[in-house]
Amino acid sequence: MLEQVHNHITSELQQNTRTDTIFILTSILLNLVTLAINSGMAEKSRTETSMLAVMFMFVILIVLVNVVVVIGLLKGRQTRTKLVRGLMAMYRDQDVSKYYDETLLNNYNTRYNLFIMVVICTGIIATAVPFMLR
Repeated sequence: MLEQVHNHITSELQQNTRTDTIFILTSILLNLVTLAINSGMAEKSRTETSMLAVMFMFVILIVLVNVVVVIGLLKGRQTRTKLVRGLMAMYRDQDVSKYYDETLLNNYNTRYNLFIMVVICTGIIATAVPFMLR
């Protein structure tokens, strides 16, 4: 039974990683595509108010998607922490905890913070640059 629990926890960790990767890639891709679209519309938006309205709609999309991604990453970090703590408890009970360094939790948290910073920074750039070009 213990092996099944271990397999389930490691499977959940893998799913967590895949979900986080999808969140990050989606956000960065959307930010870069929106940056390109809004930058292309920036000059025309000086004379056409409809273009400016479309630019603002894309900004709203960037903000909404990035908020969802950041919330998803924060929940992903919480989930990973709980799963790894469960693994650590199991490893301690089986006297094999010396093979898994508990400081990895800090590394995971740092990695999540860096991912969140990348999402936020690309979102800010995707929002600000087209309006600077305008």
